[in-house]
Amino acid sequence: MEAVEWIGTLPFAVAIRRSALLYLFVNAAHILSIGIVVGAILPLDLRLIGFFGKVPVATIGPYLSRAAATGVILAIVTGFCLFSVRPLEYAGNAAFLTKITLLVLGIVNAVLLHLTPQWRAVVKGGPLSWRVRLSALISMAVWTGAVLAGRWIGFLSE
Repeated sequence: MEAVEWIGTLPFAVAIRRSALLYLFVNAAHILSIGIVVGAILPLDLRLIGFFGKVPVATIGPYLSRAAATGVILAIVTGFCLFSVRPLEYAGNAAFLTKITLLVLGIVNAVLLHLTPQWRAVVKGGPLSWRVRLSALISMAVWTGAVLAGRWIGFLSE
C-alpha cells in the first residue's frame, strides 16, 4: 500500500488534484482514448465473427489493430494519471479492480490472437478460423465489460 500511496505524491498527481481544468483535460483525454479503443476493436471484432463480409480483414485488420493498440496505450497513460489523484480509494474499489482485470484480459487476448498462425492467415486474406472468431467474441465481451466497469467506478466511490 505504500507504493499506491506514493503514486498520489507524484508531481503530476498533485498538479491534477490541484487543477480542475487539468483534471478535466486528462479525464477528456481518457474518454477519447477509450473511444479509440472501442471504435477500433468493436468493428474489427464484428467483422471477425462474420458481419460485414464484403470488407476484407486483410485491409482493416492491421489498421484497426494498431488503432486499438494506440488507444489502449493512451487509455492506460491517462487512466494512470486519473488513478494517481486518489490511488488509495481506487485501489480498494471493486469496479476499478474489475476494470483493470478486464483490461489485462483484453490485452492478453489480443496479444495471443496476434501471435497465432490463424491471425497471420486471415490478415493475408485467408479464412476466418474458429480460433479467430472465438477471440473476437471474447474481445467484445471483455472490452464492453471494461467500459461498464469503468462507468461503475464513480458509483462505488460515492
